[in-house]
Amino acid sequence: MTAFADLMAFQRDTEALAQIAGRQEWDQETMMPEGAAEQRGDERAALEGVLHARRTDPRVGDWLEAARAPDEAGARALDLIRRAHGRNAAVPAALASEIARVTSVAQGIWAEARAKDDVAHFLPTLEKVVRLMREKGEALAAAGFGGGNAYDALLDDYEPEATAESIAAIFGRMRPRLVALREAVLGADNQPAPLRGTFAEAGQLKLARDLATAFGYDWHRGRLDLSVHPFSSGSGNDCRITTRVVEADPFNCLYSTIHEVGHAAYEQGIEQRYLFTPLGAGVSMGVHESQSRIYENQLGRSRAFTGWLGGKMHAIFGDFGTDPAGAFYRTANRVAPGFIRTEADEVHYNLHIMMRFDLERALFGGGLEVADLEEAWNSRFAKDFGVAVDRPAHGLLQDVHWSVGLFGYFPTYALGNVYAGCLHKALRTDLPDLDTSLAAGDARPATEWLRDRVQRHGGLYKPAEVIRRACGFAPSESPLLDYLEEKFGAIYGL
Repeated sequence: MTAFADLMAFQRDTEALAQIAGRQEWDQETMMPEGAAEQRGDERAALEGVLHARRTDPRVGDWLEAARAPDEAGARALDLIRRAHGRNAAVPAALASEIARVTSVAQGIWAEARAKDDVAHFLPTLEKVVRLMREKGEALAAAGFGGGNAYDALLDDYEPEATAESIAAIFGRMRPRLVALREAVLGADNQPAPLRGTFAEAGQLKLARDLATAFGYDWHRGRLDLSVHPFSSGSGNDCRITTRVVEADPFNCLYSTIHEVGHAAYEQGIEQRYLFTPLGAGVSMGVHESQSRIYENQLGRSRAFTGWLGGKMHAIFGDFGTDPAGAFYRTANRVAPGFIRTEADEVHYNLHIMMRFDLERALFGGGLEVADLEEAWNSRFAKDFGVAVDRPAHGLLQDVHWSVGLFGYFPTYALGNVYAGCLHKALRTDLPDLDTSLAAGDARPATEWLRDRVQRHGGLYKPAEVIRRACGFAPSESPLLDYLEEKFGAIYGL
């Protein structure tokens, strides 16, 4: 037991330092002055050096060899530490620090390029990021991670045990039904009206806070700020969320808030005894996205909840020409082939992800270079969505992910939708009267169900096992596709 106790004490400090690194990223996105970017890059590189040294410390290997777990949670913690230790040991310390430094600076350069619609300003930096991430993927693959495949080795960091091949198979089964549904919806005679008007920032932010409260967000352990790209940060007792405001499009703010609350609720819901252990965070990004997507879509865009939300918007903003009792539900679920992934409707969203997934695989498979990425993006977008990208901020520059090296992350968004479809099916079976609460603006019964079935376990179970235990059946894309066809078939009279 001494080896196990020593290892967990050492791990506790490592996890605490990792939380500090995460807080630096939050600060950079919300409050840091622009002139501090270069300095912050050096700070993050130094901290990453300390973390990498701890994560590859030879004593961790010795402790792992000698440790004996006292229970199931301890055994799982050892497995996760062993896996992380092997992955970190495979990446040279100098490479880990350089990735931290370059991606910190790249984030600011991406934001500048996005604001100016200037791809050329960003591409040299993106080339550096891609080169570094290729090196990391190759180092991990050489150590046996990802089955020896560099892209799979990076993907494994976000969705353990998933492979590009297995994800491509899921996407291959999803695409025909999604495309058929999209064509039927866009060809329907009865098209919902878009939201019109101007919605002041103060009113949007007030309603955003009300929405977070409606879903059970714990303000004692969280806060809401503005950022260019909405995100959730932290875990345990410090879970922060951000949103953004577009005065002509309040759904951008409101549904981004609900989405990020889903992430934060997961982290806030993990059992306190797992704090500062490998179990004290969401088990994978796919499972994490299942929480944000079920909050945002199956719950937040349900007929019952939009009835309440429409009434709140009328009370705050006055009459904006959409009946909260009926037409508002259809407007909130309007299907249109827009440019922006984060604003995409449920029918189009996964098609955005499939495009990014294919581009990533081409970048790491040798078939695509960064210099040709914008052309490849625009060509694929026109093919998949039937419209030409009008500006870089609506195309290659819209997402922050690649600037910070998150290759392998995008496919977990679609996996999250698949998992959310499964969870929603089980949730509705167990809570047949849920719509009564949702119609009153109270989504907490759903949060309590998800907290018991998914959130409290943190990293205790593997991703697919989390979903199987919660739902009583193995993960499958069928519940999501059935839900989409039923919902949008009714909305559009198909």
